[in-house]
Order: sequence, then C-alpha cells, then structure tokens
Amino acid sequence: MSDATTSETTPAASSAPYTLWQLVGYMLGLGTWGFGGPVALVGYMYRDLVEKRRWITEGDYKEGMAIAQLMPGPLAAQLAIYLGFVHYRVLGATLVGLAFVLPSFLMVVAIGMAYVSYGGIGWMQSVFYGVGAAVIGIIAMSAWKLTSKNIGRDKLLWAIFAVSAIVTIVTQSEEIWLFIGAGVLVWLWRVPPAWLQRGGRGGAQAVAAPLLAMFALEAVDPAKLAKIATYFAYAGSFVFGSGLAIVPFLYSGVVKEYAWLNDRQFVDAVAVAMITPGPVVITTGFIGFLVQGFWGAVVAAAATFLPCYLLTIIPAPYFKKHGKRPAIVAFVDGVTAAAIGAIAGAVVVIGQRSITDWITALIAIVTAAVLWRFKKIPEPVIVAASAAIGLVVHPLIAHV
Repeated sequence: MSDATTSETTPAASSAPYTLWQLVGYMLGLGTWGFGGPVALVGYMYRDLVEKRRWITEGDYKEGMAIAQLMPGPLAAQLAIYLGFVHYRVLGATLVGLAFVLPSFLMVVAIGMAYVSYGGIGWMQSVFYGVGAAVIGIIAMSAWKLTSKNIGRDKLLWAIFAVSAIVTIVTQSEEIWLFIGAGVLVWLWRVPPAWLQRGGRGGAQAVAAPLLAMFALEAVDPAKLAKIATYFAYAGSFVFGSGLAIVPFLYSGVVKEYAWLNDRQFVDAVAVAMITPGPVVITTGFIGFLVQGFWGAVVAAAATFLPCYLLTIIPAPYFKKHGKRPAIVAFVDGVTAAAIGAIAGAVVVIGQRSITDWITALIAIVTAAVLWRFKKIPEPVIVAASAAIGLVVHPLIAHV
C-alpha cells in the first residue's frame, strides 16, 4: 500500500468501531444472501450496521442515502460504496463495492451457463412465483422500519414522504427532481439563507415542492464488446433511482434498438436478477453473458457499476467534510424523506407485478407477519420456503 493510500485511509479508520475486513465480510455476506432488491438491501444495511452493530451512525447512513438518490446508478450498490468510504475512504469504497456485487455476479454467470446450455429455464417461473411474492413482504417490512425510524413526527417530512410515494406509484419510476426538490424545500424551511431570511419566515414557506470454455477469447467479438461497454456505461450513468428503474431503459436498448435479446430472454434476465440476492442491476451481467458469454458478462457488469462507483466516491469527501452543517443536514433530511417515500411506493409498484392471485397475496402477507413476529428468522430461510412453495404450486395452477 502506498503512503498516499495509507494517509487517505488512516485518520478516519482510527475511529472506526470495526475493521475494514469486517465490513467487507458483511457486504460479501449481504451480496450472497440479501434477497429483495434495492429496497430490502438498504433496509438490511440500516438494520445491521446502524441499529444492531452501530458501526455506522445515523448521519452517515442518511448522507449515503442522499448521494445514492441524487446520483445515477443502483441505489443499494451506491449506499454500500459510500458506507465503505465513511471510515476507510477510497480503499474501503472499492473493496466494499466489489464484495457486495461479486457474489450475485458469479450467480448470474452460473445461471447464464445453464440457461444457454439447456435452452431456457422453465422452472424459473415457478420459483419466481413464490419468491416474488415473499419479496413483497420483505420489502414492505424494510420500508416500514425505515419510515418509522427516519420520518418521526415531522409533518413536513411526512408530506414529502407521501408525495414521493404517490408519484412513484403513479409514474412507476423514481424522479430525481423530486429528491432534489425535497432537499431544497427542507433546507429553505429549516435553515433559510440570509437573502431569504430578509423576506421573513413567509419567504421560506412560499418556496414549497461450460466453465473453461466460457473464458475463451477466440469467440469474442471485440466490436460487440465495445458496443456492450458503451451502452451499459451509458445506462449506469443516466438512470436514476433503484435498480428497478433501469429495467425499462434496458428493454428499449437491449431488445428494441440492438435486438441482442428477444422478449422472452429479457423477461428471464429480469427474473434471474429478482431470484438471486444482491443488486437487481446485476441483470446486466446475465444479459452480457447471453450476448457475448463470460467476457460479455464482465464488460456489461463493470460498465454498469463503474459510473455509480465514481459518482459516489467523488462527492463523498464533500459530504464528509460539510455534512454536519445545518443547511446540509436539512437538505439530506428532505432527500431521505423523499427516498423513503419512493421506497414505500416501490412496494406497491412491484406488488402489482408479483401479486397475481390469492396464493401470492397470502405468501406476501404471511412473510410480512412472520418477519414482524419473529425478528430473528433470516430472510434466506423465508425465500427458500417461498421458492419451494412456488415449485409445487405454480405447475399445478398453470395447468388448471
């Protein structure tokens, strides 16, 4: 390690209540068993790192959520990268980001190999039938915990939360202008700048709103790899919100513009992302594998995550240096309220796709009830049970 790197990580690391490798180990585990998509993943990080282990402060978590919402890219991956930066700077952000993404990447590559070898995965629909419903219960509980802990009794934050949830449900997307507007609104309301204060309090109120073969390079088309890199880097740079927001964007490019996949293959790619742990955006790795094998998966995943990595660590020092100023705290509170509202809205949006009959509705309700009553039951156990139910029940009702 160079002196520059040492000086960059040592001061903050000296006050950390955990080692870098402990955090890397946690993120590696979360990337391995963290089902439920971005909404559930950010909830797990809050529960485990803020509430239980107290490795991360409430303020640092909120700053991470603010950056993740304001910058393009996958929400959960950006939050993980920022939390790695908090005490261990660029080295921490890099190792934590890799640990969080690597397990799900390896899983989608393995599934991609099976998919190509056996001409599709028929059982996937049955698994997703059960897991998709359980995921709704998991993310609903995560959204409730984030809401009850961060919104409190602040009427302004509740109003922002409600507006954000409604906009997310109606538009079925997460709007960057809403997060920025919420941050500015709370800033102007709580800590109005001098030029606004001269107009009195009313001035602030008026501003409201096959394993070896897959590594072979001879079958790789360099031109197509370059096109994959360019497209997925663009997708990772300009799509805001959670990983779910990238799905319609990918469809327009991967299916409509480039015709790399057909409709069925694209739906299967999204399903793979939903039934595997880790960030939903890892679906780009599966798509890349179908287009250009292993190296296509590597290029697609790396191109997607590199922009969000850079757009997290570049503004991170500013947040760490100035994040305690009242105006910044107010801005972050507003963005956080809007983000949690969007997460709550996403529960409804995803539920519309996953809750298709009374059986899936029952699975979702039972999942939420079990997590509410038995807080120590690990989510992977519930996901495995739901997958088993799907494998048994779905084939039966499909033939009715």
